[in-house]
Amino acid sequence: MLHRRSVLLAGPALLLARGRVQAQPMPEHDLVAILKQRVDIGRDTMGIVAATIDGGRRGVATYGQSGSDRPLDADTVFEIGSITKVFTSLLLADMVLRGEVALSDPAAKFLPAGVRMPEFEGTPITLLDLATYTSGLPRMPSNFAPKDWNNPYIDYTAERLYDFLSNHKLGFKPGTHYEYANLGFGLLGHILELRAGKSYEELVVSRICTPLGLDDTRITLTGSMRQRLAQGHNAGLAPVANWDFLALAGAGALRSTANDLLKFLAVCLDPADTPIAAALKMTLSERRPRADQLDVALGWFVSSRFGDELIWKSGGTGGYAVFIGYSTKTARNRILLSNAADYDVNIALGTHLVNAAYPLPKLHREVPVDPAVLAAYAGRYEISPNFILTVRPDGGRLFIEATEQAECEVYAESETEFFYRVVDAQVSFARPEGGAAPSLTLHQNGKDMPGKRLP
Repeated sequence: MLHRRSVLLAGPALLLARGRVQAQPMPEHDLVAILKQRVDIGRDTMGIVAATIDGGRRGVATYGQSGSDRPLDADTVFEIGSITKVFTSLLLADMVLRGEVALSDPAAKFLPAGVRMPEFEGTPITLLDLATYTSGLPRMPSNFAPKDWNNPYIDYTAERLYDFLSNHKLGFKPGTHYEYANLGFGLLGHILELRAGKSYEELVVSRICTPLGLDDTRITLTGSMRQRLAQGHNAGLAPVANWDFLALAGAGALRSTANDLLKFLAVCLDPADTPIAAALKMTLSERRPRADQLDVALGWFVSSRFGDELIWKSGGTGGYAVFIGYSTKTARNRILLSNAADYDVNIALGTHLVNAAYPLPKLHREVPVDPAVLAAYAGRYEISPNFILTVRPDGGRLFIEATEQAECEVYAESETEFFYRVVDAQVSFARPEGGAAPSLTLHQNGKDMPGKRLP
């Protein structure tokens, strides 16, 4: 509950609804109106670039601010976070086709001799397990302890990675348990660079970016890219620092533009006669079930609902949220790049724009609340014996800290209804009695979880 992902690279969330496949593209004026709502009313982000391919024609719509004097356009640079995982899996497929590695190879085969790769009852973790989020490894290593949480990955070295692996015990047999895999894809990218004797960035550029003409998809910003870089913002729309990676680059280190991602999407829609056609096909041919009609391929997510099949991936860092996806039935597609950490909203909007059967994200309208009202909510509320929400007002603002999680700000829609921006969750307070609210209810994942005030 209330897992904060702003420092952990955003993972997937997909809303459910009833509906049918919509084959007609959304009129451009309707799209701009939606983007305007997300920026001006919902205040989910500072700016959005929305791109698509329709009948071979590329369309780009923008709204909002880049955070610099340069307006948003198709060449604005964003951190793309976990979209990097798709490139890592594509790099893996390319190396398989070249005979450099095999999907069935144990990960331990490519690590230094002193590293003890964990196994489960004699079953090793394979490269395929790493690429399909089923390695049995946790989302993040337990020794991930950044000196600077504003740039959390910059000091996670290969030595720390090796130390974690050598001392970790698997709780699941590889290939059987889904868990979102920042650690797994970081490790996979590291293994591929060890095997090839080149850095992760060198491999991605030489084997994917250069053949496809992706001149603005890099880890290291060129001078031109730096001039076009959008300023990232956290969920509260405050400017934040960019992220840098060491050992876990394969999980989320890339930066890119709408124009580059359109080139990549064009290849996904029609891979014929491209240098990576066979590798791209391989990334979608191996699939493992996750849940709720959602499968995982190599890097990609595959959603089979509403008589449609969506191939998609989301990504996010501390200041950006990105979506790329398309329908294999209708060829509808969408790329969304946001310069704020509005992860869940961005995914919901992206899937809706690909197939209107997926609902638009709820539009939250923030309102001011009297600080005296907020003061009545201060206290500790027990959702369960092991999960307590601590509420702290600060003037006209309200903050909530969940057990063993970072404190997050919540925003008012009314005097009693509040919503998170860092995760898709809401909190309702009971009307104060004798100067203090007696209870609250946490709304998340379709569940209403009441909590009574503790003495």
